[in-house]
Amino acid sequence: MNREADHHHQHATPDFNRAFAIGVSLNIAFVLVEVFYGWQADSLALLTDAGHNLSDVLGLLLAWGATALAAKRPSARRTYGYSRATILASLASGLLLLGAVGAIVWEAIGRFVQPVVPAGGTIMVVAGIGVVINTVTALMFVRGKDQDLNIRGAYLHMAADAAVSVGVLISGAIIWKYGFAWVDPMISLVIAAVIFISTWDLMRDSANLAVDAVPRNVDLEKVRDFLTSRPGVSDIHDLHIWALSTTDNALTVHLVMPDPPQQDAFLHDITGQLKQQFNIDHATIQIERGDSDVDCHQSRGCAH
Repeated sequence: MNREADHHHQHATPDFNRAFAIGVSLNIAFVLVEVFYGWQADSLALLTDAGHNLSDVLGLLLAWGATALAAKRPSARRTYGYSRATILASLASGLLLLGAVGAIVWEAIGRFVQPVVPAGGTIMVVAGIGVVINTVTALMFVRGKDQDLNIRGAYLHMAADAAVSVGVLISGAIIWKYGFAWVDPMISLVIAAVIFISTWDLMRDSANLAVDAVPRNVDLEKVRDFLTSRPGVSDIHDLHIWALSTTDNALTVHLVMPDPPQQDAFLHDITGQLKQQFNIDHATIQIERGDSDVDCHQSRGCAH
């Protein structure tokens, strides 16, 4: 006996289009300012931060595009719609950040070998502008960072930038006061470490979702216990939970019920509770009497 539960598609993430538009515009302008004054002041910290900010602009554009795609309706060919684009965007965003880390480390090592004393005063002014711009942009994404991995990626980009700009400002002050050439590449290495640390969790979660792992905000064992405790359920198998997007989760499961219900109220109750308790928006449930010798091949090694 097969029954499919109601599919609850919900995209409750707030509208961040304005935040993306403002963030992209501000950061493109700031990248141009950093490149010009970094070149004028001969500051590696400013130039590498400009490169990092450029990667952040690309990350914001990726996240923005993925959010727009996720809002499109499903089609006959793409029955789940384009929601998975948000997962791919968060993964690409993490890769961009790691690429920026590699470039910064490479340039910093070169500057240690051939030290140059940059203009500390210019660095301080430009970095101070960066602190303001990046903090304001990060705050625009803070309300969605715990619900949407894609928005979290955008938030981490901006929050890391704000911290990086503080570091660059400090390096400018030290260079301006003491003239220490080694401070510029040293701060660049600190910048690289900050970016790497902030990126690690994003990369791990994005990679897991990309290969259909159980989302971190869903406890598989608790879901299994919930399903097996339903009245009339003697066993479950083929339990799969994965992410349709960075905000929506899906589930499929086979319930063994020797005396299956004749009304859909049972399924409506389960899907409603899965949504409320476990943030699972799309549940498909197959009910079996348990009198068949046919074994579902995916049940081996899965949540049987």
